[in-house]
Amino acid sequence: MCWFVYLIRTADNRLYTGITTDVARRVEQHQRGKGAKALRGKGELSLAFSAEVGERSLALRLEYRIKQLTKRQKERLVAGDDAFEMLLAQLKND
Repeated sequence: MCWFVYLIRTADNRLYTGITTDVARRVEQHQRGKGAKALRGKGELSLAFSAEVGERSLALRLEYRIKQLTKRQKERLVAGDDAFEMLLAQLKND
């Protein structure tokens, strides 16, 4: 089973980070108010970023690391520069 990390943008421009095996299903759950309490009542949600990461343990470590990043650093991930690949490579080497 392949795991993904994703970032959802809220109506007030915040970024929420999560992991799943099915990004489309998970985003739909968030839209319906099912799942993360942090996203309930936050208005329109949109998928800002998603990437396949492989196994669950790596996805969990990556999710934790992304949640530690600043908003500016998360925006670099969303923008698609090399930040995500560098972060993933660091975790694979740990």
